[in-house]
Amino acid sequence: MKIIGFDVGSKTIGVAISDALGWTAQGLTTIYWDETNITSADEELSKIIKEHEISKAIVGLPKNMNGTIGERGEASQRFAEHIEETFNIPTVMWDERLTTMAAERILLQADVSRKKRKKVIDKMAAVMILQGYLDQK
Repeated sequence: MKIIGFDVGSKTIGVAISDALGWTAQGLTTIYWDETNITSADEELSKIIKEHEISKAIVGLPKNMNGTIGERGEASQRFAEHIEETFNIPTVMWDERLTTMAAERILLQADVSRKKRKKVIDKMAAVMILQGYLDQK
């Protein structure tokens, strides 16, 4: 069974999935959604979860640098609860501090244009969240 990783933003959700053995994370897609309507991404998420036989979800938890959980962190926690309740799969919150900045740095080093970076940054951050979890296991 595969594991899915999420980088949850207010307008987009970066999605990554693991290989069947749970060793590597690959970027899958970026889903556009309306955070004020938590069910707005359910149709796309349902397709992905079924197609890839997902058994667990890792949701990035954006903590403040001092370790506290702010508004974005609370939004990610609500998303994780929604995933558990709607799709009946366990979720794990994963500290994602600086993953988006690290993803941006990697894409800059790879000389990816600003326009292309904007399209893949959330997916890349999801890969880093999921790979961090897989490496720790």
